[in-house]
Amino acid sequence: MAKVYEFLSNGTEEVEALIPVDVLRRAGVDLVLVSATGEKTITSAHGVRIEADALIEDIDTSDADLLMIPGGLPGAENLCNHPLVREAIKRQYDSGRLVSAICAGPMIFGSLGIADGKRCTCYPGFEGHLPGATYTAELVTVDGNMVTGEGPAATFPYAYTLCEMLCGKATTEAIREGMMFNHLMKR
Repeated sequence: MAKVYEFLSNGTEEVEALIPVDVLRRAGVDLVLVSATGEKTITSAHGVRIEADALIEDIDTSDADLLMIPGGLPGAENLCNHPLVREAIKRQYDSGRLVSAICAGPMIFGSLGIADGKRCTCYPGFEGHLPGATYTAELVTVDGNMVTGEGPAATFPYAYTLCEMLCGKATTEAIREGMMFNHLMKR
């Protein structure tokens, strides 16, 4: 079973945080919501309170198959500036394991220097936070062990991309069908 940690902070975009959680948990992924605020409850960008499973100070991400960063402001900035989040993302990326971020979240990849030479997407206007990267403007961009998503409307494609990478095409297709996403795409 795949192991995923998603970092949360006050100001996190709730759609970008919770849709991937829903999709990956449907696939049987062991996904841990991690607060980087010192408290388990965070308040999202639009005032939704989200209860994390753990505090960043109390976890060890060495068993992670994927580390995820949602967007939203100031959530993405808070995560980008958190030393333990930065350390975990850099270690994960350097080990060749998956890292992902959506919307404003990829700014952490730029600030760590790991987006340099990569193809990335992000919320339009945030590409300046990805020095050395090639901005794709795609809904989802995969380059090696880095996955980036454009923004709230890209959340389902982003989540399904991660699901397929972790759980395979057949599992992901069954979840897409069960969530009526394929029906939406036929319209």
